[in-house]
Amino acid sequence: MFRGTYTALVTPFNNDQVDEASFARLIEFQIENGITGIVPVGTTGESPTLDYDEHIRVIKLAVQIAKGRCKVIAGTGSNSTAEAIALTKDAEKVGADAALLVAPYYNKPTQEGLFRHFKAIADATVLPIILYSVPGRCVVEIAAETVVRLVAACKNIVAIKEAGGSVERVNQLRSVLPESFNVLSGDETLTLPFMACGATGVISVASNVIPKQVGQMVQLFLKGDLVAARNLHFQYYPIFKDLFIEPNPVPAKTALAWMGIIEKADVRLPLCEMSEANSKKLRKTLHQLGLFNG
Repeated sequence: MFRGTYTALVTPFNNDQVDEASFARLIEFQIENGITGIVPVGTTGESPTLDYDEHIRVIKLAVQIAKGRCKVIAGTGSNSTAEAIALTKDAEKVGADAALLVAPYYNKPTQEGLFRHFKAIADATVLPIILYSVPGRCVVEIAAETVVRLVAACKNIVAIKEAGGSVERVNQLRSVLPESFNVLSGDETLTLPFMACGATGVISVASNVIPKQVGQMVQLFLKGDLVAARNLHFQYYPIFKDLFIEPNPVPAKTALAWMGIIEKADVRLPLCEMSEANSKKLRKTLHQLGLFNG
């Protein structure tokens, strides 16, 4: 069901308000460059600092702007099960195609707690659900055994975004889950290694900036042209790395503003603008790749 490249969209701000015009330009840029889908209000969309109404507004905007031209996977995760259920139900109401549910952060639930959390959300919606395991941010990992339990118990849990930084983890998931269950990479530099072990695509930060190139890399691999896919991987490896030299999405927003796709690189506290040294490094990489001439 989920094969290809899905962009974890930034949420543009202007004077601390959601910049809807910039958001529309960003989505059009994605669609024009052949992206499979977009993911509003995930981590890259600064979901922790959007209030509830803003969160749903951004999802609704994404659906309205996309107009069915690509899939819209709404980020609706929370460390409160009740809030995650409410967000997911509202995302369903405004027309999202699927929901991305991150593991509860800060609470440090047990695997049983994770199972009950995701099952309660799945039971409350008809949307396809993509689990999101990112232990670097959430402390806890959704264990492979827990994913197996969830897939058996909930027919609408159909995929996982895997961002644990381990190819072995993809091996574990693929060895115990049905072929119909999709694994999507959540690590830019590991997309091809993950796909070599059975992942079917990526939920990407870099594709905010280079949607066509990331999409081509994934499609080439899916079609069996491994050499061409690897060549693109190495060509754009520098930007895969440099978009994380400071906390995501600060570098991505900075690059998008330089490229004129969004108006400003503004982020909300506790995030802040890039340091001068890292800005120079990112600018140099963009120049070298022919992505920005300013």
